[in-house]
Amino acid sequence: MTRTLLMASLLALFGHPPAPLADDQVLAPCPDTPNCVSTEATRASQRVPTVPFTDAPEAALRRAREALLAEPRTTITAERAGALRAECRSLVFRFVDDVDIVVDTAAHVYRFRSASRVGRSDLGVNRQRIARIAARLAPTSTTP
Repeated sequence: MTRTLLMASLLALFGHPPAPLADDQVLAPCPDTPNCVSTEATRASQRVPTVPFTDAPEAALRRAREALLAEPRTTITAERAGALRAECRSLVFRFVDDVDIVVDTAAHVYRFRSASRVGRSDLGVNRQRIARIAARLAPTSTTP
């Protein structure tokens, strides 16, 4: 009982540990809090669109890495074939958000997840971050 209470207290203080980046490149589901967005979210309020790509998978992953690192206070913490994991820290309070990008070579799309480790509301920060990353990765039009 005491151990469970201690663990619950620590979790409340420091937030949830990041979900591991699965080997099969499946993004972790969003919790029931509004501070998570994902291309695979079941709730419409948490869903963000995928972004198509046409380049080779290695080039697509390289572009995803560049788009992710263009975000301020971002550190990539894991990288494997077709997937990236990063931590983004807020400027003032240094809160950590976990960001995952998967290069889905079967569907030729980028899939995303961005979630806060603590709290319930993020004031739309995760959605805005993914929108900026998606804009950097969006195919550019070649028509005049």
